[in-house]
Amino acid sequence: MEPNIQYCANLLMVSNMDTSLKFYTDGLGFKILNTWTPRGTIEWCWLQREGGPLMLQEARITEAKPYLMGDRPGAGVSLWFQCKDSLVLYHEFKAKGIDVNEPFVGNGLWDVSLRDPDGYNLHFESPTDVPEETKYSDWLKSK
Repeated sequence: MEPNIQYCANLLMVSNMDTSLKFYTDGLGFKILNTWTPRGTIEWCWLQREGGPLMLQEARITEAKPYLMGDRPGAGVSLWFQCKDSLVLYHEFKAKGIDVNEPFVGNGLWDVSLRDPDGYNLHFESPTDVPEETKYSDWLKSK
């Protein structure tokens, strides 16, 4: 029997859609698959990179309705993308000038982490047999 639930698409509230779209499309390589433009500009969109869907929506901030999560919509939120080879993404992101943390091994996975413009924590992980807590630079020296 085919699974009923196929995947989970996360919705991130963002403070500036143009800034976020540039980060996710130009920087991380996501493609825009669908948009909602009720006032002539993108206020919501569906992005996807390979099997990883993601939705962005620009927060409408008014005096009566400030951010629901404090000063930044991304505070305290992390997304974890499971990948075949997250180190390939690490090099791709670095080459595009993205501020990405040095990969390390945790729970048998290479963890490549960074923050988006609103403070969302993004993790791209892939399986490895490298010892736990190994930093990428240390692993390269040992090869």
